[in-house]
Amino acid sequence: MQIRDAIEADLPAIVDIHNAAIASRISTAQLEPVTIESQREWFRAHSPAQHPILVAEVEGVIAGWLSFKEFLPRCAYRGTVELSLYISEQFRRRGLGRRLLQEAIGRAPQLEIHSLVGLIFGHNEPSVALFRAAGFERWGLLPGIARVDQIPRDLTIFGRHV
Repeated sequence: MQIRDAIEADLPAIVDIHNAAIASRISTAQLEPVTIESQREWFRAHSPAQHPILVAEVEGVIAGWLSFKEFLPRCAYRGTVELSLYISEQFRRRGLGRRLLQEAIGRAPQLEIHSLVGLIFGHNEPSVALFRAAGFERWGLLPGIARVDQIPRDLTIFGRHV
């Protein structure tokens, strides 16, 4: 497995993985499928020098991805990013999520990032366990803030200083 910066040619695989996560209703508040075209601007807004997108590649196949996103636009939050992480179903439980998180934690200082945040639905137990194992702590809870198919979902805020 190789962890590397995403290139635009990876966008179709990134979109496929994201759309599978949307359908699962466990890991994203995005409820409608996205297209390559709708995600192109999002992809181009991620700079490897500031807010990279990382991919996990297994034998030439993009098996998962992680993105850094500006947490909030105010200057005081400049060193804080939100991480989003998605793994293709057939590659889950193989350590890819752990490796992507380790890479993100390792890169944070050179990107002038001091705090990493993950926003995770409370019922997404695999992601909760993954972030906890990577040293993230629960920093907050927004109970019932999301409605997924009319079901209220809690949003747990996990964070880690690096």
